[in-house]
Amino acid sequence: MSMAVLDAAQALARLNEFDTIIDARSESEFALDHLPGAVNWPTLNDQERQAIGTMYVQVNAFEAKKRGAAIAARNIAAHIEREVIDKAKDWRPLAYCWRGGKRSGSLALVLDQIGFRVTLLEGGYKAFRAAMLIDIARVVPGLQFRVVCGTTGSGKTRLLQALQAQGAQVIDLEALANHRSSVLGAIPGLAQPSQKRFDMLVWDALRRFDPTRPVFVESESKKVGNVAVPMPLIEAMRASPCLNLTLPDSERVALLVEDYNFFVQNAELFCGRLDVLIEFRGRAVIEAWKESVRAGVIEPVVQALLTEHYDPGYLQSMQRNFAQFPLAQALSPSDHSAEAMAALAEQMIKDIP
Repeated sequence: MSMAVLDAAQALARLNEFDTIIDARSESEFALDHLPGAVNWPTLNDQERQAIGTMYVQVNAFEAKKRGAAIAARNIAAHIEREVIDKAKDWRPLAYCWRGGKRSGSLALVLDQIGFRVTLLEGGYKAFRAAMLIDIARVVPGLQFRVVCGTTGSGKTRLLQALQAQGAQVIDLEALANHRSSVLGAIPGLAQPSQKRFDMLVWDALRRFDPTRPVFVESESKKVGNVAVPMPLIEAMRASPCLNLTLPDSERVALLVEDYNFFVQNAELFCGRLDVLIEFRGRAVIEAWKESVRAGVIEPVVQALLTEHYDPGYLQSMQRNFAQFPLAQALSPSDHSAEAMAALAEQMIKDIP
């Protein structure tokens, strides 16, 4: 037999060595979070896992194990028929489950008996996540962050996208979090990842960066919607050099109307979101804004949101939390368009020492 066992710390560094990373947990466990690039081959699916668990409690462990083994064997056979028949002998999979136990062990044993060079992740997902969180704290201090600051609507996300398109290193936390990082930042129809999934996505981005080149990141707060940015990353961002992106108010309003077009198209959705600001701005102000939105007069409401709500809080937060913000290099694109952001990104890349 050639089955190997790899501990989580080693797996962190060697993920790219494997042809396939197999998550043997149920589909709901996989959806909550999984290793980068993993595929889901449940040894027991959600319904089966629940049924075996119930039998374990209501009947006894022995009967539950027999029934579980029969179901697992059928599922493993189906995975092999579907995914493995065409694999060459040098195919190298890594298998794991919750704690590296029976589910991934059963699958790994069959693959090993076939003759594949299969590796089992010791401690499973639980051990990998613990090691991954430690690794974030190890990786972050070696990276050179450049924090793109700017009031709401100044085009920070567009600039990050332009930088990334031109080959710069970028970590877009809002894209990873499926949220635009404000009280109005939830994106209709797009759920946020779990905290565990977000952590994994952040680590997967960080581990790929070249430490000799800068990494551009937006000046986020500790939370992006409902998920928290890992503390080592937040602390590094707050100590890093800043860039201050500015646009005239008219350009900021135009950008936001474009980027939040779903509010323009659905007045009631916009009005429903505005209700969360009642405690900050007062009911009379919010009702006046909602009346304007329902009348199709969007731009004045966006302007008021910027000058009366977002800007004061943002500037106070930047001055309080980002040590190098007073020294920030000013960035002024010609307008809010993608073309202007691309031109600015090109110049920024040329200016990197």
